[in-house]
Amino acid sequence: MSIPRSDLDARIERVVAALAAVRVPAQPEEYDIHAAVADALAAAGLEYEHEYRLGPRRRIDFRAGRIGIEVKKGRPASSELAAQLKRYLESDDLDAVVVVVQRVTAVPRTLGGKPVALVSLNRLWGLALP
Repeated sequence: MSIPRSDLDARIERVVAALAAVRVPAQPEEYDIHAAVADALAAAGLEYEHEYRLGPRRRIDFRAGRIGIEVKKGRPASSELAAQLKRYLESDDLDAVVVVVQRVTAVPRTLGGKPVALVSLNRLWGLALP
């Protein structure tokens, strides 16, 4: 059961605001990013599940309510990332997805009629990383 769009937008904004607090070293391991995301969600009072199973061969990094959070180290290929997110959003367990990337990449604003938001860690620092 999906939630009303205005409520969904507010929930997405709350998750994105929590993730805006994430700070990681310039050369983090993906584990470091996962730990920082978990800490930020907890600090914002958001309940979450780590490594949430959406179905066979579909496990998203986090689920906060009905919002999925996928973490990508570096700069993932846009087309591959979009295909992966689309598979995740086919699940009835998600109404939206927030992608946390180390380096900015292009993602569609919606996939399968569901919102996609992007949090770029290098933008949070206000500088471009190599």
